[in-house]
Amino acid sequence: MRLFIQIPCLNEESTLPLVLSTVPKQIEGVDEIHILVIDDGSSDRTVEVARELGVEHFVFHTRNMGLARSFRDGVDYALQHGADIVVNTDGDNQYPQERIADLVQPILRGEADIVIGDRQTKTIEHFSPFKKLMQGVGSGVVNFAAGTDLPDAASGFRAYSRESLYRLNVVTQFSYCMETIIQAGNKRLRIASVPVKTNPKTRESRLFKNIFQHMGRSGQAIMRSYVMFKPHVVFLTLAIAFFVGALIPFGRFAVLSWLGVAGDHIQSLILGSALLVGALLSIALLVLSDMLHTNRTLTEDALERIKLIQYGPDRQLDPRTGGARDAAVHPSLPVSVAAVESKHGARDGHA
Repeated sequence: MRLFIQIPCLNEESTLPLVLSTVPKQIEGVDEIHILVIDDGSSDRTVEVARELGVEHFVFHTRNMGLARSFRDGVDYALQHGADIVVNTDGDNQYPQERIADLVQPILRGEADIVIGDRQTKTIEHFSPFKKLMQGVGSGVVNFAAGTDLPDAASGFRAYSRESLYRLNVVTQFSYCMETIIQAGNKRLRIASVPVKTNPKTRESRLFKNIFQHMGRSGQAIMRSYVMFKPHVVFLTLAIAFFVGALIPFGRFAVLSWLGVAGDHIQSLILGSALLVGALLSIALLVLSDMLHTNRTLTEDALERIKLIQYGPDRQLDPRTGGARDAAVHPSLPVSVAAVESKHGARDGHA
């Protein structure tokens, strides 16, 4: 059983030593533990500090690409190097790395495909009352969209099984947290939570400027994912709302006509007609989105099969040497979509 712990970093030279010092060296049920640092365009000594502390696996971005891309490239690297479980944590030492052993246990026992560290946000001292409220509201919205019951949907302290990563496809540019939960819930993956206590705050978040920006981008990601998986709910609801709305002015005009005073209320017919057109357009969008949903399902099935081949045992790279395990069979194996580096310093792929 091979575990990769990936740490996305953007100028984390001061906090990275705290993270690495608390990462467990041994976990029951895990044969190998590898640490992967994803340098998301750092301008400080993050990479040098990581090397000095013994990190052997890196993914490099020549400029800041964001959390979602960092997660996706890290997963790609880990799977190519034979990861059975991938744990994602942060380089700012927000999460208790010593709890990684507890985080992976439900996967090792075969009870879950994804495990999320529940930060118990209501108990976090540096969270304002408004932020605690919004965290709860956000988790509720995600649970509604995903059909899950998770206490902390925004937590980035997570463990993924290899099989779950085959089925997840991150397309957002902001944060993968909400999107992967909605995908996992709608794809019937098993998701579990493990209560954790966060470490004291070390710096302000670099993912967003303020909570309102975070709320806006998260809401956009949630809505996009919800429409992707449940288009019939969205557009059928809109069609019914427009149709019921159209009945009101039409009914008003009919009553006025019966009373003989409809001549001065032609605007009721205009409004009712506009709402009826909206209902018809919603039905048309429902048909189109349902066809796209079917096409996306087939495409994701094909992607899953491609990943099974791409990350199969005969194409995996050895995490100790960085070389292909069976270069004679697959001499032209692509290494990664991002620049990667083994412990021997060889760099492959492209930035």
